[in-house]
Amino acid sequence: MRGAGCAALVVAAMGGGGVRSTVAHAAPTKGAAPAEGAALAQAFGARVAVSDMSMSPDGTHVAFIVPDGAGQQVMVADLVAGGTPRSVLASPRAGEKLFGCSWPTDKRLFCRIRIYEANVGTPISYARMVAIDSDGGHLTVVSQRQTDRALGFDYHGDAVIDWTGDKPGQVLMTHSFVPEMSTGTHLAQTQEGLGVVSVNVTTLQRRTVQMGRVDAAGYLTDGIGHVRIIAREVQNSTGYETGKLNWYYRKAGTGDWNLLGHTDDSNGSSVKGFVPLAVDPTLDVAYGFGTGEEGRTALYRIKLDGSLTRERVLGRSDVDVDDLVTIGRSRRVVGVSYATDKRVVEFFDPELAKLAAALHKALPGQPQISFVDASADESRLLLLASGDTDPGMYYVFDKKTRKLEQVLGLRPELEGVKLAPMQAISYRAADGTMIPAYLTLPPGHNPGDSSGKGLPAIVMPHGGPSARDEWGFDWLVQFYALRGYAVLQPNYRGSSGYGVDWQNGNAFHSWARAIADIDDAGRWLLAQGIAAPGKLGIVGWSYGGYAALQSGVVDPGLFKAIVAVAPVTDLPRLRDDQMAYTTGVIVGRQIGEGDSLKGASPALNAGAFTVPVLLFHGDQDLNVPVAQSREMADRLRPTGHLAAYVEFKGLDHQLESQQARTRILSDSDALLRKAMGLNP
Repeated sequence: MRGAGCAALVVAAMGGGGVRSTVAHAAPTKGAAPAEGAALAQAFGARVAVSDMSMSPDGTHVAFIVPDGAGQQVMVADLVAGGTPRSVLASPRAGEKLFGCSWPTDKRLFCRIRIYEANVGTPISYARMVAIDSDGGHLTVVSQRQTDRALGFDYHGDAVIDWTGDKPGQVLMTHSFVPEMSTGTHLAQTQEGLGVVSVNVTTLQRRTVQMGRVDAAGYLTDGIGHVRIIAREVQNSTGYETGKLNWYYRKAGTGDWNLLGHTDDSNGSSVKGFVPLAVDPTLDVAYGFGTGEEGRTALYRIKLDGSLTRERVLGRSDVDVDDLVTIGRSRRVVGVSYATDKRVVEFFDPELAKLAAALHKALPGQPQISFVDASADESRLLLLASGDTDPGMYYVFDKKTRKLEQVLGLRPELEGVKLAPMQAISYRAADGTMIPAYLTLPPGHNPGDSSGKGLPAIVMPHGGPSARDEWGFDWLVQFYALRGYAVLQPNYRGSSGYGVDWQNGNAFHSWARAIADIDDAGRWLLAQGIAAPGKLGIVGWSYGGYAALQSGVVDPGLFKAIVAVAPVTDLPRLRDDQMAYTTGVIVGRQIGEGDSLKGASPALNAGAFTVPVLLFHGDQDLNVPVAQSREMADRLRPTGHLAAYVEFKGLDHQLESQQARTRILSDSDALLRKAMGLNP
């Protein structure tokens, strides 16, 4: 990791108070033909050019993260004076990942870094916080260094929970206190567990605000410097996490803790109980989510005055209300969102609601609008606009001048490329249940006429398993659509977002139902004539990769080729491997147990495969151990159905490398075309 003096890899010009990206790239021509597969794979395989943008408190600067070879750089741009954005911090190794920089003051940045390493053969990760001036100077490590007397290891590495702090120039941060051996010294650290410290953002001097507790799992503040809520884990003697939390709150102006409620996530899928996410100091309430009467997640708020008066703010009978919308340095609660066919935001703040509606109409393609950050007085807003055919563009809106200015786009490589619209549909499963899904056809092909018939097609189940697909830009889907495939993304039973009954525990416990829904998606494509006979494939990542492989066991030959990225393949082995981590018992419950796991494991049923299988995995994957793909490849080789196994050195579950992603796209496209009898 290095600080000032980094070479700038992004060149930009400031104009009209905004930033105009001039990143060098070779974008494919508009309406790229199938023969341009290599150029498309390179363009869509590129890492996101700009991510994690934040705004300084005075609204004059933004910081953002850009790719830097295998690593990343932090850039700072002046929105007023103009000039070339400056590289202030670089993390060049793939094993270090910057995941967010924010501004405690107008001249200072705090950046959080996650580091991946092997610990006696077991992959681990830990986080650290660094601080740097916005001009690239004064680089310091915020997270305290551990001494050789430490009796444990700090995986947490400090995290800011209140940017306003309890005093000017301070922030509140959680900190993991690690006790030290006291033999031969009177200066040993004796505190243990997660606590809260107040840190001076310039000198980094700190003082303890909340003593460390071994059972503490997290804290919430009110955004103006007061710790109001603590989560305490229900512990046992095994050393494994239980997934059960007791929540306590403080009345305003007091120091005593009072019981707020309980949550239970011990089964590793849906959480039972009220989960607080934010405190509104004006209303003196905690906002959070809980399961409503319809079995779907709803937003509630609870008074923190001692009465614990509970009010349901918003719930729906069709989908979960699942995302709290906050803004600014105090993380002021301004709305809530949920996903139906598209994600919808309902603002509590009338001004923001009106502004969001106006921006939605004014911007090209009427994209979805997300308010990313704001100046301290909220007079200047940083927002991100994106859609199914729009990879995303950052903008700054000035309330005083009513001026909207472009900042930077997320994927400059795709400028000028005609992308494919995504349509929300539903199809009927074998038992009559209607399954929500998203259908994307190649540009110029319409689902209502003959142009949308007789295509090569791909079913693409999402990962998770506790997740769902949503409307919006998807680099995998768009690549395949521009290569001429119809792509169907099913939100099969086992997906989240549609209530506890739909999730049915999770898609490992209910794998048979989930795989049946996914296979029925393929049959629907054939029955509708969208997929030409013999031209149907399946592609999945993580749990989606597991589902793709398991479809080859349950219904051999339905899909003519299988592509699995970072897949789970052997459930008993995964269960055993996870016992090396403190979450092992919870993950074990999520996976299940008993002889039934053998039938649910594609690696243990490799003899059932009848079509070619292509596997990809990173050897530093902490989500799904690389041994899962290695075993699948070893068991498939004798059958003659392993097309290839590609392992990427030094990469984790996301495989955030242009070289790796380009390889995934080009190799999978080549396999699918060969299996379907298409031209290269």
